[in-house]
Amino acid sequence: MILSRVKPAVGGESALSISEKKRKNKNKVPSLEEYLQQRDYLGALTLLEEYRALTLKPDCPAEVWVYLACALFFLGLYKDAEDAASKAPKSPLQNRLLFHLAHKFNDEKRLMGFHQNLEDVTEDQLSLASIHYMRSHYQEAIDIYKRLLLQNRDFLAVNVYVALCYYKLDYYDISQDVLAVYLQSIPDSTIALNLKACNHFRLYNGKEAESELKNLIDISSCSFEFAKELIQHNLVVFRGGEGALQMLSPLIDVIPEARLNLVIYYLRQDDVQEAYNLIQDLVPTTPQEYILKGVVNAALGQEIGSRDHLKIAEQLFQLVGGSASECDTIPGRLCMASCFFLLRQFKDVLIYLNSVKDYLFNDDTFKFNCAQAKAAVGKYKEAEEIFLSIQSEKIKNDYVYLSWLARCYIVNQRGQLAWDLYLKMGTSSDSFSLLQLIANDCYKMGQFYYAAKAFDALEKLDPGSNYWEGKRGACVGVFQLILANKESKETLKEVLALLRNSGNPQVEYIIRAMRKWAKDNRVLLS
Repeated sequence: MILSRVKPAVGGESALSISEKKRKNKNKVPSLEEYLQQRDYLGALTLLEEYRALTLKPDCPAEVWVYLACALFFLGLYKDAEDAASKAPKSPLQNRLLFHLAHKFNDEKRLMGFHQNLEDVTEDQLSLASIHYMRSHYQEAIDIYKRLLLQNRDFLAVNVYVALCYYKLDYYDISQDVLAVYLQSIPDSTIALNLKACNHFRLYNGKEAESELKNLIDISSCSFEFAKELIQHNLVVFRGGEGALQMLSPLIDVIPEARLNLVIYYLRQDDVQEAYNLIQDLVPTTPQEYILKGVVNAALGQEIGSRDHLKIAEQLFQLVGGSASECDTIPGRLCMASCFFLLRQFKDVLIYLNSVKDYLFNDDTFKFNCAQAKAAVGKYKEAEEIFLSIQSEKIKNDYVYLSWLARCYIVNQRGQLAWDLYLKMGTSSDSFSLLQLIANDCYKMGQFYYAAKAFDALEKLDPGSNYWEGKRGACVGVFQLILANKESKETLKEVLALLRNSGNPQVEYIIRAMRKWAKDNRVLLS
């Protein structure tokens, strides 16, 4: 795999440094084929710059232009590559190069034209397979590679391409098996070792992946610039985003995934605006880009209350989840669940979440979404169990989690636990909101004792608001439960204490009635 570049790889190269390179290589100049084989495209370009001067001579070989175009292409100088290729005579190599350039420029019409010129020969079929790969048509690429392997068993590198496709399809174990065939013969391959590390990251964890990557670090030469960039990028990912700002920012548009991983880093830091700034101008072309752009728009829409951003997120999720290639994948199902979540169609959310729960039963974010959806459709007992199984401290400290869990406790007649959640919170706007939820939900569910305590606390925190009516109703509700023998008589003493905290003139009348009943029924209030 050659890295796809948007930024040129030779941005800071001066005439002086190029002449210095020429001087150092004066004694022994490698051939163009040797430069390309070593992936030293800067060296190839230096050599071809000398060839460029030959184009002014009438006897210059015409194929120099297509070789120059290839070197420019691999350096990410796509416009220069196209200009050079247009001066070359028609040939299969020129067609393949223009085919790839049309893909880079998103020129669908020209791409299809060059596609029609491809023949059933190895080079053209490999070129077609690589375009399928870059357009996320991984199964089509696999079909071509497998056919070529049947015809050419000694094409060992094709196994790496197949393994890359399986990796992209989330078949990490199959990718490892196919990759092993190649690594037996070429154990120091940069691309293969990197892919092996990525598979370990997906199958196991970042520590295992980093251990595999050390083999790559040991063998990489200083001149192997793209391998160094690859290592820097993947180390950040394997270490959970450590050093993301320093390492990933310079790699944006050098390694395609660098931008996406930096967006993920910002999301994990709850810096939604920075994530949006980085992705807003990205035109998505892969499912991963569509999904990430959807997630960012959903997060920003919820944060700033923007219906427009939420609508964009719905559309992006639906595009992925409804596509033929993704509809039966785990990300595709999760996209449809996310779309219906934003539409508040929670029964549909559960249909899609239930279809993939066997694969994500240990994922706390999945559990969180599933529990919210179950609570939203009234399955509070199941929702409570799922909420309580979540291990992530970040989620458990989130107000959305606390408020939903409190609501589940209350509906499941466990108001004491909801009250305990409030007591564990510090003084904040979130704790005030939770107190309001407990007061109102406990009242609705007939758990008047905790409703009264919550309204009493609200009254103390905000004396100017009219929480008295709720408190009065809750206290009378507790009294009614005592009369019906559904609440302990000893609770009456606490209710009287709560009432005395209010300065409303109705308090004395209510207390008098309660004390009279207590006296008549020999209930001790002291």
